[in-house]
Amino acid sequence: MTDNKKTSRVAIVTGAGTGIGRAAALALLADGWTVALAGRRLEPLEAVADESGAGARVFVVPTDVAHQPSVASLFAAVVERCGRVDLLFNNAGVSNPPGPFEDWTADQWKGVVDINLNGMFYCLQQAFRTMKAQSPRGGRIINNGSISATTPRPNSEAYTATKHAVEGLTKTASLDGRKWDIAVGQIDVGNAMTELAARMAKGVPQANGEIAVEPMMDVKIVGQSVLYMANLPLEANVLFHTVMATKMPFVGRG
Repeated sequence: MTDNKKTSRVAIVTGAGTGIGRAAALALLADGWTVALAGRRLEPLEAVADESGAGARVFVVPTDVAHQPSVASLFAAVVERCGRVDLLFNNAGVSNPPGPFEDWTADQWKGVVDINLNGMFYCLQQAFRTMKAQSPRGGRIINNGSISATTPRPNSEAYTATKHAVEGLTKTASLDGRKWDIAVGQIDVGNAMTELAARMAKGVPQANGEIAVEPMMDVKIVGQSVLYMANLPLEANVLFHTVMATKMPFVGRG
C-alpha cells in the first residue's frame, strides 16, 4: 500500500451525495480521513468529491444499499483500494411517501423499508465481515437513527417504524461487536438544514394538529458530531448521540 493508505483512516459514508451524508463526508475529509462516497446518484457524489479538494483521499462508489450485492461490491472496492475499513457511517435513508399513510401502496411502504432498514442491515453486516477479518481487526459503525427512532411525527409510519428498528440494530450490533473490537453507535438528528428537512422551516404538522414553523440548525454541526464519534478510540463508544436545533418542539410537550 502507499504511505497515504497506511496513515489515513478509511471511512465509508452512505448517502454521501447530499444532506447529512455530505456534511459528514466533508468533515471527515477535512480531518484527514480517506472517504469512500457511496450513493445511488453519481453526479452528487462527484460534486462532493470535487468540493472537498481531498485528491486521492476521496473516491466515489455508486451503490444502492437496498440491494445486498451492491453493498458487497462497495466494501470489496474499498478494501481493494485501501486495504481496510475503519468507519462506516450508515447514513442512507429516505422519507415517508406522500399523502396519508392509509393511501400508501405496498410498494411505497416497501421502498422505505428496503432502504432505511434492509439497507442499514446489509451495510452493517458487510462492515462486520470486513472489520472482523482485517488486521488490526475492528472498527466503528455509526448508524443514522434520527430522533424518529424514539419520537414520531404525525403521518410518519414508514419512516418512524424503520428508525425505531434501527435503534434495535444499534443495540444488538453494539453487543455483538464487542468481541471483535467493533464499536457501534447511533446519531439521532433533529432539524438540520438539509434538502430532506427544509420543509420544517416552512411549517409542518404538529401533534396537536397545528402547522408550525420549526427552528433549524446548520447541517455542518451534524458533520462535526459524526467526526467526534468517529475519532474516539475503540475502547470508548457513544452509544446514542442526539443533536438537534435547541428550540425545536421535541422534548416534553413542545
